[in-house]
Amino acid sequence: MVAADIINLMIPPLKASDDAHKAVVWMEEFRCNHLPVIENNQLLGFISEEIILEENDIEKKLSEFQLVGKECAVTKDSHFYDILKIAGDHKLQLVAVLNEAGEYEGVITVQDIMTSFAQTAAVQIPGGILILSLDLIDYSLAEISRLIEENNVKILSSIVVEDPLDTRKIKLTIKVNQLDLTRIVATLERFDYKIIGRYQEEKKDFEDKDRIDMLMRYLNI
Repeated sequence: MVAADIINLMIPPLKASDDAHKAVVWMEEFRCNHLPVIENNQLLGFISEEIILEENDIEKKLSEFQLVGKECAVTKDSHFYDILKIAGDHKLQLVAVLNEAGEYEGVITVQDIMTSFAQTAAVQIPGGILILSLDLIDYSLAEISRLIEENNVKILSSIVVEDPLDTRKIKLTIKVNQLDLTRIVATLERFDYKIIGRYQEEKKDFEDKDRIDMLMRYLNI
């Protein structure tokens, strides 16, 4: 999935010649904290209600404001992971999309990205989720994949994030196409991988039996 596939055509850009009042009205209408400002199809940056309030001049032209996020832009062939990174780096909910000539094509909202991601096979296909904690120096997705696939299970997606408490460690989130994670966990732990989270698993029969037994005792049946 690339930027060209998820451009939001419902959010128009403002022009440098527009005034702050128009920007505030549009931000309220389109429910955006920021809006792009362009001139001659070139992105000048983004305006926000906070910037306008600081100036306290509703009639002021947008070209006279100190805009933000001029570099918060991607090309049309950028992957949605790169779009999320750009949005995070600039702390904006909007990312501009530029064509090969560097001209403004539209914007993508973080919500657009998350909605599109939710429609991918990695999310839609049922499966279990594991979170591993490991030293960055020991990280090998190929090795982890081999151990998982030995259990006739496929990895649907994987995400790596730095451990905020220790920069030498990472947290690896893996989604697999199987709900019962018991054998996978046993295999990984046998090779000293530390599992710190497991989700969306099938409920075990003994857990269901325990609940039924508790209900029966409560009803005195």
